[in-house]
Amino acid sequence: MFGVEANFSPIWLQSSTSISKNCISKTGICLPGSLSNRNLVLGKARSSVSSQFSLCKYSRTRTHFSLKASSTSVGSAEYTEEPATKVKFQTTLSLPGCSSSLSLLGTGFREKVFAIVGVKVYAAGLYVNPSVLSELNSWKEQSATKIQEDSSLFRSVFQAPLEKSLQIVLVRDVDGKTFWNALDDAISPRIKSPTTADESALSTFRSIFQERPLKKGSFIFLTWLDTSKMIVSVSSNRLPSSVDATIESGNVTSSLFDVFFGDAPVCPSLKASVADGFATVLK
Repeated sequence: MFGVEANFSPIWLQSSTSISKNCISKTGICLPGSLSNRNLVLGKARSSVSSQFSLCKYSRTRTHFSLKASSTSVGSAEYTEEPATKVKFQTTLSLPGCSSSLSLLGTGFREKVFAIVGVKVYAAGLYVNPSVLSELNSWKEQSATKIQEDSSLFRSVFQAPLEKSLQIVLVRDVDGKTFWNALDDAISPRIKSPTTADESALSTFRSIFQERPLKKGSFIFLTWLDTSKMIVSVSSNRLPSSVDATIESGNVTSSLFDVFFGDAPVCPSLKASVADGFATVLK
């Protein structure tokens, strides 16, 4: 099974010196790396922790807390590169439908292994409102390992009345129907007794991707506005300018968050990265 070495500090942290060869110079900001078959895109939760998917290894860097990140600039925007996929994530962004800007906390990538060849499917980054830290005082001084193994911090993040968004960037072409089928395979088993509202929300979710080719470089933003409402935006190689759909179902929104940050995440490297980020900023 393949792994990727990567150093990590949350994107809102800043240091005046370079830390390692995997860091962006000057800033000290480091981020870890996290086809046709639906399991290649997201897959079922159980398969994500099996040997067919690689996990990332992380070593922490010590930096100073700062809500203003510093990174590679392109025009007026600043980016940090996820090293395994070379995907660039903006350090802060404003999304349609959101009331405040969000900061990048951590990244990861998903990889499918065929025999001995690893095929990367997408990179992902979690953006949060920095004010979420005020909801996590009970987790101060906790290790990244404890945060990752005990999902109660992630439940607190989900329940906090603050916006958070997951950006997925495809690193290969994927059919929209295939993407949805994989996502549905991960969400539906988590909803034991779907209500009419749940079925309607899933139907709305499905309609976003049906008959829609998703090319390499496509952006998919899954943004939680509160515990029962989220918005979805899809665009090609740029930040979205509009909202594609609004999903209103507490079961669907919570299940989707659990898909990525629950006890059996479909992208373990992303959860590990974010756990490390929280451990750093909560010291």
